[in-house]
Amino acid sequence: MSTIEAPVALDPEKLNEFVFRAVEEVGATLNAALVVMGDKLGLYRAMAGAGSVSPVELARRSGVSERYVREWLNAQAAGGFVEYDASCGTYTLPPEQTVALTDSQSPAFLPGFFQIAVGSVIDSPRITESARNGDGVGWHEHNHDVFDGCERFFRPGYNANLVPEWLPALDGVVDKLENGAKVADLGCGHGSSTILMAQAFPNSTFIGSDYHEGSIETARQRAKEAGVADRVRFETAGAANHPGGDYDLVTMFDCLHDMGDPVSAARQVHGVLKPDGTWLIVEPMAGDRVEDNLNPVGRAYYGFSTFLCTPASLSQEVGLALGAQAGEARIKDVVAAGGFTRFRRAAETPFNLVFEARP
Repeated sequence: MSTIEAPVALDPEKLNEFVFRAVEEVGATLNAALVVMGDKLGLYRAMAGAGSVSPVELARRSGVSERYVREWLNAQAAGGFVEYDASCGTYTLPPEQTVALTDSQSPAFLPGFFQIAVGSVIDSPRITESARNGDGVGWHEHNHDVFDGCERFFRPGYNANLVPEWLPALDGVVDKLENGAKVADLGCGHGSSTILMAQAFPNSTFIGSDYHEGSIETARQRAKEAGVADRVRFETAGAANHPGGDYDLVTMFDCLHDMGDPVSAARQVHGVLKPDGTWLIVEPMAGDRVEDNLNPVGRAYYGFSTFLCTPASLSQEVGLALGAQAGEARIKDVVAAGGFTRFRRAAETPFNLVFEARP
């Protein structure tokens, strides 16, 4: 005999609060694309330092249709990205937003963050279908907004932290780099991290590798533009079969959790390092428990993990799928399984955990 459950009593006030919160979420989703639009069309750059501008003036300064500019400005004003003066119908980009939206050298630079988010959403139908049966989607299968946005998102943080903070936090590594070290940067993508280190340490040599050939082609061009192509080599290779050996330093930036078999990658690193070598691992900021990550940063990273990181791992052999919010304990387990005996958190930022592993 079946039982009939009593209907759950709804709180109308809570329902109404959630509906309006959902409206805000829709606005935020649309605004991500509007930020990318403003960045690509040069609208933020045209507003930077210009004071109050009308839609007509911004259209003239940017070369964009005035009717589109007007709607874009109103959406930006509604979201608090620009300020609106109703008395004269003009719009201003405040100095703080100017830095965050136009200064690519600032660690607060945000357009790349929005670009990779929009690229992820564009590819979401493919991920949705793959999720039905647990199939993976490789990094190489995404669109260019994912590739370019990833570089533009991570590069400002690397610019601000890698040379002045993270490398000095490692035991004896800076001295080796200054005297001339051999360095492998695994999962290097477009090569931002590799090139930064090469610029800072001219006596050392660097080999960057990534399984995505398109990214390696871009990295080689970036090295030429930076004037370090004589000391940096980029090769297409997976982390588990990186060429060469006898490295003083191996680095992985925001990629270990994306790998299908991170334990094999850890064993490979152990095998190519010198006995006194160092493995630098940079991973997304995350606690070890779900409840530690229920915050704005964790929310963004869980989203990226669903659309990018987990599908990438599942597309590879083993498919361990650590996820972007793996946390220190799981990374430590992977490192130990790879044969490393020493592991510690060397540094951190609001967005990153930085680990040092030694054989």
